[in-house]
Amino acid sequence: MAWLIALPLGLAIVYLAARYGRFRSWIEPVLSIAVALALSAAFLVWLNESAPDEIPAPAPDQPETGLTADDIVLENMTVEPSQTRRSYRVRGTAANASDLALEYFRLTVTLEDCPQDACRHIGDDTALILLRVPGGQSRPFETFLTFPFRPDEAPTAPKWSFRVSEVRGSSRR
Repeated sequence: MAWLIALPLGLAIVYLAARYGRFRSWIEPVLSIAVALALSAAFLVWLNESAPDEIPAPAPDQPETGLTADDIVLENMTVEPSQTRRSYRVRGTAANASDLALEYFRLTVTLEDCPQDACRHIGDDTALILLRVPGGQSRPFETFLTFPFRPDEAPTAPKWSFRVSEVRGSSRR
C-alpha cells in the first residue's frame, strides 16, 4: 500500500528535479539522507527478525536420552585388499542394542603392522556408514578405506582395530 503513495511522490520529485535546477540542488541531499535512513531502518528490522528466539537450556538433572556409540555392536568384521594396494574393502554387521533406530554411524579403523608382536602404527581412516537399523536388529554393511603407506612399507602382518566414533538415531522404530 505504501507504493501507492511513493510512486506518485517519486514521479513528482523526478519531474520537478528535471524541470527546476533550484529544486534539484536541495532535493538531492534530502533524498540521499532519506534513502540512508530507510536502508538503516530496513537493516534493523531484518536484524531483529532474523535473530533466533532464545531456546531455554535443558535442566541439568534431566539425562540425555538417545543413541550412543556403545549401543552399536560391530560383528563379523572382515577386511580384504581392494584393487589398489592402499585401499581395503571392509564388511561387517552393525547390531543396534538400543530401542531407537540407527540412521548412520562413523566407523573408525586403525591399521597396524605387527610382525613378531612389534606393532607399528600405519594409519587411521574413518567412513560414514549410512545404515538404517531398527532397535534390537542388525544389518550388514560394506565400505572402502584407504591407508597412507609407501609401497616399500606395505604391512606384512596387518592388525585391524574397529571403533564406532559417532552415531545418529531417531525415535522412529
